Amino acid sequence: MCTIGRLAREYGLSRSTLLYYDRIGLLRPAGHASGEYRRYSVEDRARLARICQYRKAGMALGQIGRILDDPAGTVLAETLEERLLELNEEMEILRSQQRLVAGLLGRSDLLALNAPMDKDTWVSLLAAAGFSETDMDRWHADFERTAPEKHERFLRMLNIPESGIRAIRNAAAALAATSNVSRE
Repeated sequence: MCTIGRLAREYGLSRSTLLYYDRIGLLRPAGHASGEYRRYSVEDRARLARICQYRKAGMALGQIGRILDDPAGTVLAETLEERLLELNEEMEILRSQQRLVAGLLGRSDLLALNAPMDKDTWVSLLAAAGFSETDMDRWHADFERTAPEKHERFLRMLNIPESGIRAIRNAAAALAATSNVSRE
């Protein structure tokens, strides 16, 4: 058993944070010592470790409470998947802001500094792997046909301008449509 002060220090939290967690029912101490000192058990420490982990993932306290109080554990995967979708949306918003700022500066070259991959690098990798222009066009057509949203996200990740993305997707869709007609 440990005191609130010791537990707070151990997890880099303030005492008032643990008092708040107690007040909202997220982390109740196992007991009280004389003088109403809160005492936390090993299980309480493990619960706090999970709370801290979920907070680092950006989850709200209400979500964390539902996860921790779900004996079947079914809420965890659903909540984490929702959080991952939120993060993806936030990242796309940040990328859009990044493109806007670079455009306002007239410095699209700055985008390449932060991009894990750009169009030229991707094309050169495919060419090095033996892809011809026709193979690359077919690859885009297949990607557009099977997963259009993911194809668009991929093209955005390469920092291709909107007009370029539209052109690639339109050409890929047209090629996919003619391929489907010839297969029938």
